[in-house]
Amino acid sequence: MAARRMVIIGGDAAGMSAASQARRLSSRGDLEILAFERGHFTSYSACGIPYWVGGEVDGPGALVARTPDTHRGRGIDVRLRTEAIEIDPAGQRVLVRDLDPRGDGERWYGYDDLVIATGARPRRPSMPGIDAPGVHGVQTLDDGRALLDTLEGTRVERAVVVGAGYIGVEMAEALIRRGCRVTVLERGEQPMATLDPDMGRLVREAMTGMGIDAVTGAEVTEVMTGEDGRVRGVATKVSEYPAELVVLGLGVVPETVLAREAGLPLGESGGLLTDLAMRVRGHEHIWAGGDCVEVLHQVSGRTRHIPLGTHANKQGQVIGTNVGGGYATFPGVVGTAVSKVCDLEIARTGLLEAEAAAVGLRFVTVTAESTSRAGYYPGTRPMTVKMLAERRTGRLLGAQIVGREGAGKRVDIAAVALTAGMTVDQVAALDLGYAPPFSPVWDPVQVAARKAVAAVRAAES
Repeated sequence: MAARRMVIIGGDAAGMSAASQARRLSSRGDLEILAFERGHFTSYSACGIPYWVGGEVDGPGALVARTPDTHRGRGIDVRLRTEAIEIDPAGQRVLVRDLDPRGDGERWYGYDDLVIATGARPRRPSMPGIDAPGVHGVQTLDDGRALLDTLEGTRVERAVVVGAGYIGVEMAEALIRRGCRVTVLERGEQPMATLDPDMGRLVREAMTGMGIDAVTGAEVTEVMTGEDGRVRGVATKVSEYPAELVVLGLGVVPETVLAREAGLPLGESGGLLTDLAMRVRGHEHIWAGGDCVEVLHQVSGRTRHIPLGTHANKQGQVIGTNVGGGYATFPGVVGTAVSKVCDLEIARTGLLEAEAAAVGLRFVTVTAESTSRAGYYPGTRPMTVKMLAERRTGRLLGAQIVGREGAGKRVDIAAVALTAGMTVDQVAALDLGYAPPFSPVWDPVQVAARKAVAAVRAAES
């Protein structure tokens, strides 16, 4: 009896996690695994690219968890520089193009199970000069290498980062470390649209104090170029900013062109829709995971595109378990993310005010100022915690934290509480670890929870 064939499009977190898990559960004689990757690397940490660019970690090798040869040694046939260009669900086959001009050209491959793990692509707005040399998106290790080539091969004194989301602020730090004068242009009211504006304001103030020129309300209209065609600056509706390098930090969109052309179901953001087993809805033999899918947000009850490597690896494990003969599900997320710019730590989980209002929730908000350690202990730093709670029930809906050392990972307390459906009363009563070097007597998250308890009671009185 011929072995079943598992075909994977995309060789990073979700795809190769699925391949590795399926291989662990299946013998080589039972399951053939074939993975197509259009880039030069597999199983790498895209999240580490800003720290590679900034010189804090080595790359690209240090960012690769498992090389193609490692996967091949485990019985996974990895084909680099090969791009899937068409999916035929009815015929259960994929058309693949060899990107090497001396290669095999185009060829169809049949599958018993197909895994779509095509990831996401950086937003690249249509405007004059956007494709000029010196303009870089940051999504893959190849992107990181191209950006470093520009930094090392060109005299870059001034850099503009377009967009102040996670990638934008992380790349601003990386470029500061490289000795550049950095301007961050954000069309929104404040940086970090993943925070409420009042918390984003704290980020902008801190960035300004670090020497980063953070300009908000700035909509970019053109990338200006010189006579040589290279970048010389960025124009907004009201001003111009000179630069030898432009980094796009406008976020990403799901890479689902193939899926759309194949007629597979997509959500509002363009991400693939799956069931809890990560099977594409309505297609028994097609699975999808990683940055190309939408996931269930457990607090709002809606699907959203939340591209993170943590989700991708878990979803790949679920897919691999199911293809390998087991059973697993991915229950969804609560929207937890953490980042930093220089020594400022930024974290959020659950819903923002606008998100809670959009799903019809009635809520209260509180903001608490606290410290990372006991006030008298050396090295204590301030932090701000914002919390949302549902009126009447007191159910925790979301939390945001901005502060220095010791602030960011405190968001995990709120993430666990959200997953468990806890109220702010229950969060305030948690038995958390305490000692002066680690926390005040009341942890900052619990300080906010206590204020939220009082706000809920006041709102209902």
